[in-house]
Amino acid sequence: MKTPNYHDFYQKALVPIGFNDIRTLKELKSNDYDSPFTHWLIAVEGEMLSQPNIYFLWKVSIYPSNAEGDFNWKKPFYCSPIMESMDSAHELACSLVTSSKLDQLSSLSIIEKIS
Repeated sequence: MKTPNYHDFYQKALVPIGFNDIRTLKELKSNDYDSPFTHWLIAVEGEMLSQPNIYFLWKVSIYPSNAEGDFNWKKPFYCSPIMESMDSAHELACSLVTSSKLDQLSSLSIIEKIS
């Protein structure tokens, strides 16, 4: 598995996981039940393409995290489709932060859970 490029990793502030979202998270078989996930880490990630000019594609990822921001990059809760614009990725990240604060992240139809 390719290690993420943390040089182009822009995380938003950690958001506490609400009751509905934590219940959904615990139902996913791929998560480590022993980990004390209490927060969402939502990040815009850039991936540089190999070509003569520097060019990035962007995605938004959501990771379960603890209160200190520790997370497993191999097990995202959600990864968006690739976007050509960082502005589009940032807008999506902001809307996901809003949904997570309302404890509605797991119920959004755009979220494709990774199990």
